[in-house]
Amino acid sequence: PGSRITLRNVGLNPRRTGLIETLTEMSADIAISNRRTEAGEPVGDLTVAAGALRGVEVPPGRAPTMIDEYPVLAMAAACAKGDTKMRGLAELRIKESDRLIAIARGLAACGVECLIDGDDLIVRGKGSAPEGMKKDATPIATDLDHRIAMSFLVLGLAARNPVSIDDGSTIGTSFPKFAGLMRSLGADIS
Repeated sequence: PGSRITLRNVGLNPRRTGLIETLTEMSADIAISNRRTEAGEPVGDLTVAAGALRGVEVPPGRAPTMIDEYPVLAMAAACAKGDTKMRGLAELRIKESDRLIAIARGLAACGVECLIDGDDLIVRGKGSAPEGMKKDATPIATDLDHRIAMSFLVLGLAARNPVSIDDGSTIGTSFPKFAGLMRSLGADIS
């Protein structure tokens, strides 16, 4: 509560902004400023403030604009009030891992109710911080998937109890500065 961060130089190509659109529908406080074009692509700065989220239905047609962001969207949905229904996610089954299974298994380990119905993921948020992991619980299996690893570490910022993953080595491949950035936001990553 009370936090506010600014993310600079964020790509705003409309074919890649599904996550911003969905979080806005969930009542996220996101302001875009300093819009400009760099290297032929639209970019801007995002200022995001803490606030209550609500569950929404994400249509299958939005998947191409945010297919890689569904794991972190599921973490936001875990904090939202009500069901967030993410439709048409068959492609998540054939990424670095079966991300639908990995998300559902990890959320369950953090006390968040969710279910997979065909190619849909439904996360039942309670409108409060998720429990996190029980003491001495087995770390969340990332299946060597960098997005699963990063997403659950992000959930750890909001959860009441720590969240641990089994392997974060793949994060360095896609986002080498991730741990440092998370630490600057208050995360205790070891």
